[in-house]
Amino acid sequence: MIMIGKEFGLSQIFGAVIAAGFITVALAPVFSRLLRFFPPVVIGSLITIIGISLMPAAAIWLGGGNPDSADFGNPANLLLGLATVSVTLVIYARFKGFIGNLSVLIGLFVGSLIAAACGMTHFNRVSEAAWFELSAPMAFGAPEFAPVPILIMTLAMLVIMAETTGNCLAIGKLTGKPTTQQTLGNAFRADGLSTMLGGLFNSFPYNAFTQNTGLIALSNVKSRFVVAAAGAIMVLMGLFPKLGALIAAVPTPVLGGCAIVMFGMTTVAGIQELSRVQFEGTRNGIIVAVSVSVGVLPMSFPALFEHVGPTLKLVLDSGIFLGAITAIVLNVLLNDEKKSTETIGATSVELAD
Repeated sequence: MIMIGKEFGLSQIFGAVIAAGFITVALAPVFSRLLRFFPPVVIGSLITIIGISLMPAAAIWLGGGNPDSADFGNPANLLLGLATVSVTLVIYARFKGFIGNLSVLIGLFVGSLIAAACGMTHFNRVSEAAWFELSAPMAFGAPEFAPVPILIMTLAMLVIMAETTGNCLAIGKLTGKPTTQQTLGNAFRADGLSTMLGGLFNSFPYNAFTQNTGLIALSNVKSRFVVAAAGAIMVLMGLFPKLGALIAAVPTPVLGGCAIVMFGMTTVAGIQELSRVQFEGTRNGIIVAVSVSVGVLPMSFPALFEHVGPTLKLVLDSGIFLGAITAIVLNVLLNDEKKSTETIGATSVELAD
């Protein structure tokens, strides 16, 4: 988006966002048919990559949120994150049922109280925020549409669709409800429709957020009604900025502490899926080894693709996309399709067929 803005201007960004959202909705039925290329070895590799690729975000939050800040990595931030991790783990391990499911929320609350007691929580933005506010559509002018920005943004949405596929498969495994072609198509349409609305209301593309996969794994809350209620709360936070500012006042090291646990649970979900894959007498081991390695390259050393073109870099910077493509291609090339289908069992591939 920065690249589009520098070259074409802000109105072209929002035009490209709206158009790319529409194209995503149109492509949803086509891309949902690719589900048959995701046998367990690909699903397990992809979920594992998702969990690992989230760790830099947890590290940034744990350090203070801004790597360029002078106090980033301050021992006080690290200790606050450690305290949050400890509280979350104690609640999760010692309590069952409702209280155990609230371990992340309780960890956030206790961590914020500790931060407030130590003077590490600031509520300046709460007093500055308005009581009520509406977001005006097209506040920066009417969106403009041009082929090149739309093409670039559509490429970004294709990367998002790959990440959404991984999240849907992971959540399907966590909830015990296999991802079907219809489920995946609906998720793509949701991404596209929300992106179109975002462009109209001066915002940017949306997708199924990977961090939520870890939250489901940790909290064991699997109800769609809970997700819908959370969406309603988000709308209220948008309408009442003071409420949103209050939530935003949670210190980033506290978020980092909870993220370590949540993102780790996503990785565990991938490992559990891989444990069901037959490695002996197959080429699945090399598929997992190469795809996971390729998937973590952008995370482990971001400067690796610094000298490629900006459009290509858009794709190469997504480890989830790279890992997914690598796992799919290697599985097609190295595994016999009939044998692969026989070892899948009652999985999403059969449901898609």
